[in-house]
Amino acid sequence: MFKRVSGTKDILPEESGVWQAIEETSRKVFSFYNFKEIRPPLVEDAALFNRSLGESTEIVQKQMFIINNREETYALRPEGTASIVRAYIENNLDKVSQFSKFYYLGPMFRLERPQKGRLRQFNHIGCEAIGSYDSSLDVEIISLADHLLRELSISGYSIKLNSLGCPKDKAKLIESLHKELNNKTEDLCADCKERIKKNILRVLDCKNETCKKIVRALKIEDKYLCENCNTHFDAVKSGLDALKIKYEITPHLVRGLDYYTQTVFEITHPELGSQDAIGAGGRYNNLVKELDGPDTGAIGFALGVERLLLATATKAETKNNSLIYIITLGKEARDKGIEILANLRNNGITADMDYEGKSIKGAMRKASDLKTKFTLIIGEDELKKETVMLKDMDLGEQKEIKMSDLIPACRQTGRN
Repeated sequence: MFKRVSGTKDILPEESGVWQAIEETSRKVFSFYNFKEIRPPLVEDAALFNRSLGESTEIVQKQMFIINNREETYALRPEGTASIVRAYIENNLDKVSQFSKFYYLGPMFRLERPQKGRLRQFNHIGCEAIGSYDSSLDVEIISLADHLLRELSISGYSIKLNSLGCPKDKAKLIESLHKELNNKTEDLCADCKERIKKNILRVLDCKNETCKKIVRALKIEDKYLCENCNTHFDAVKSGLDALKIKYEITPHLVRGLDYYTQTVFEITHPELGSQDAIGAGGRYNNLVKELDGPDTGAIGFALGVERLLLATATKAETKNNSLIYIITLGKEARDKGIEILANLRNNGITADMDYEGKSIKGAMRKASDLKTKFTLIIGEDELKKETVMLKDMDLGEQKEIKMSDLIPACRQTGRN
């Protein structure tokens, strides 16, 4: 027997309703903010992620799904931002509008050890706003994430906020970290010992408890921020305060990707344990230019759907089904049932019938299992009178209806 690949998950029919609800809610909220959907491919040139995410990042070094095709090397996308920036540049969307808002939903792939809330194939809901350096846009993006979580009935989360500043500011921060960590190298994990050599900012993003304790004790302040970046960050905080959005200033927050500049944020939830982030985002003002596009500001975020499911109290609940279930008794009734079934569907009414040749008792049990509210029964007597028996499965009541009145009757019950 074949089994699913480790780190992947089958989303079964009884679960898919919650997924659809999350997706529908997300689309609705994004539309409030005038974001438009974009759907880049799952496969990209691997060099796109090497260049945008940073050669020393954990994703590039250890987690990318690589596909070698003759002389070309592809990768299953590990995140959405680089793909969307690539699509923005390649399709000359900056020529259409200097400022663009995109949102996306779909799977991402990372080759890592599967654990709670961390799969090899996982799903992101995210957005990117490209074409502005305005601090008000940072406020909008964070408020959008907050709005989306509230619409999904998720509470108890924390928004952690920081600023990395411009590239010159990041260079000052890196210099400060070297001074702070040089005498603590022996206490760091093996990965962080390498990170100090290649990209010391990655130490701040380490999930090892010992390393996290060392990082929390560091005297990281915002003194490395230049005047412009400090003013920008103050404006972001003031904007969030005005909207009464709670946040925590977290000086050691850097995120795990090299492209971030200025505002960065992470949304955590206690239900997720040590891997407590349900989403994150920030500015990447240099990425568009670095990928050969225009020199312009950009910001976005992504939420992990599997992590949203861990954090939400919403369960897979089957609503009152809109299904009309047809049970027929005998060949003539079955022929008529097939005709009625097609007529219901052609009139926009969800309908199905018994294809298993069950007894009336068994078919009624099947209708109950499907949580069908109305069951339509056709037998010899109904054929003679050109009627059907419509049974309300919740109330246990049934009534005889003329076949010619069936469509209006189904609509009156709210089953359309």
